[in-house]
Amino acid sequence: MKIWTGLSAALLLAGCASQGTQETLAPEVAPQWRQAQQGSMLPTAVTRDWWRSFGSSELDSLLETAQAQSYDLAAAVARVRQARATATIAGAALLPELNGNLGATRNGRFGGDGNGTPSGTVYQAGLTASYELDFWGRNRALRDSARADLRAAEFDRDTVYLTVTAGVASAWLQTMGLRERAAIADLSVASAQRLLDVIESRARAGAANPLELAQQRGVLAAQMRARAAIRQQAEDSQTTLAVLLGRNPSLLSLAATDLKGLQAPTTGAGLPAELLTRRPDIARAEAQLARADANVIAARAAMLPRITLGGDMTAASNRVSSVFDNPVYSLAAGLAAPIFNAGRLAAGRDLAVAQREELLANYRRAIVAAFGDVETALNAVAGIDAQRVAQEEELRQAQRAFNLAESRYRAGAETSLTLLDAQRTLYAAQDAAAQLRTLRLQASVSLYKALGGGWQSTVAEPQG
Repeated sequence: MKIWTGLSAALLLAGCASQGTQETLAPEVAPQWRQAQQGSMLPTAVTRDWWRSFGSSELDSLLETAQAQSYDLAAAVARVRQARATATIAGAALLPELNGNLGATRNGRFGGDGNGTPSGTVYQAGLTASYELDFWGRNRALRDSARADLRAAEFDRDTVYLTVTAGVASAWLQTMGLRERAAIADLSVASAQRLLDVIESRARAGAANPLELAQQRGVLAAQMRARAAIRQQAEDSQTTLAVLLGRNPSLLSLAATDLKGLQAPTTGAGLPAELLTRRPDIARAEAQLARADANVIAARAAMLPRITLGGDMTAASNRVSSVFDNPVYSLAAGLAAPIFNAGRLAAGRDLAVAQREELLANYRRAIVAAFGDVETALNAVAGIDAQRVAQEEELRQAQRAFNLAESRYRAGAETSLTLLDAQRTLYAAQDAAAQLRTLRLQASVSLYKALGGGWQSTVAEPQG
């Protein structure tokens, strides 16, 4: 009776060991997004194949390739298989273990059978069983920990899937946008060259001075430098895309796509509270927290005694046919309790508690980060849309100013400085229009990713 009283007291102390630890406050959930009109009034829901709403067959094909060939995704799938095997191993401890053995022994003496030494062959067979009573729930907790780790691995796979698909879509849009900017740069170079030809013609006629020639040649060189830089960025972006696809960058070829023909899709963000069930990274953090809870239980149970049961049955004979005629069996039970381990088990419990506190903070940080991702994406969509409205007017006026400056310069009614200024303004406006077009499409990708990309949990509890 004293033994069980002492064990109960030890369990109570172990259960109270983590009481009093300060936990961070849970994150607040806003009733709606700050960009309420953009985020909640749009009715379209996010689907698993959200990228098809862009209307590009090449993008669809690239994402199918990414799903089949991405090494990041393949590694995540392999981690799920590892976690599933680990969960099976952990669950096996809840059941008895049974082992069988068969053997044969040949006895004899060199030089004959003198001195009465027996000789011949002896056949043996046996069964051995062992089982640990999970009185304190340690093995169940370890099984639950492994199952939670499996869920976390599956959620991590889904997170990688979302990251890869969004990364491929964004990299493809970036590449196409840079190609469009390179095409605009080609037109700018051609325009600058055309104006240089006009100024050179006027200089030969004595109507333009060397300063005007030098200025226009500088403009042409600047446009050629900018074009080379954009082409370099486009090549780097295509290389990034190839790596995401798991392809050799030298073997990836892309068709020319005009981003003007793509539609910037719209989607509803719903309410902030709904986001908690739509993000695989939040689900992964929650599963990791569940694993930590189970580890705390297992660490506390490790400080308490273990009860094991065992049994074996053996049989032997000099004839195979009579091996099982007279088997011998034995049963055993044992109790092992920790007495002195220099604080190792207590430290293991403290370690598990501290790890749980860390994962709780990570879980809450994941929630806050998810809210921030959506707010940032919604703000980007709204902000870029506002910029594009103003930029369209800027581009129209820049084109009009350039046309007027060029015609007036040809007629000798305007100086080259005015023409140069109008030229630079037009080039900048054209390039800004292409950049904003790309950014708007990428903002849609970011919003889809922030909203979970149509993810839904499909994890099933492992059996056993």
